[in-house]
Amino acid sequence: MITVALPKGGLLKDSIRLLQTVGLDFSAFLDSGTRQLQIVDASGKAKGLLVRAQDVPVYVDYGQAQLGIVGYDVLREKKPNVAHLVDLKFGYCRLSVAVKESSTYRSSLDLPAQVRIASKYVNCAREYFQNLDLPVEIIPLSGSVELGPITGISEAIVDIVSTGRTMKENGLIEIETLYESTARLIAHPLSYRLNVGNMSDLISKMREAILVSG
Repeated sequence: MITVALPKGGLLKDSIRLLQTVGLDFSAFLDSGTRQLQIVDASGKAKGLLVRAQDVPVYVDYGQAQLGIVGYDVLREKKPNVAHLVDLKFGYCRLSVAVKESSTYRSSLDLPAQVRIASKYVNCAREYFQNLDLPVEIIPLSGSVELGPITGISEAIVDIVSTGRTMKENGLIEIETLYESTARLIAHPLSYRLNVGNMSDLISKMREAILVSG
């Protein structure tokens, strides 16, 4: 039996919809009354695990799940030892540098040395500014990063943007995009090579489903 790690949050509905197109039904996870974190598909071929998006690559890396669906942003930040298989073409967002609209900064190179940057994406932010040869202080935050410039704890932020509405409502503007992100199908490398549970057939069906929908 193949185990698939599914992400809680914004990617869950589209992930479940995709899996339904290839014959696996984990829609019970969408039932507001359920507290189940593990579901076996009616076919008995696969089991779904419902986990935090940040934890999907951990379960796959350690082999508790053979397949997982997770945003590229998480993969870039965590750099897990997993096989990157398919761009699933949903869950679009981007990782951006943003500042207060009232500031004079309009590009990353406008930022002064030792500027404070608040972010959940500490590794991505640090790598980006190192590549610019701009020394900065990264302030790790796990909550509403937009509050960084508003409260003065930081001059800028590096954060995920989908529609941009939250930033706009909080008086922030994007000045650079580090990269764009979509949902990705990942696999445990050894399980993938050994084709555990005939997972290659499932992966092929998902590739076809993405091509048809795209």
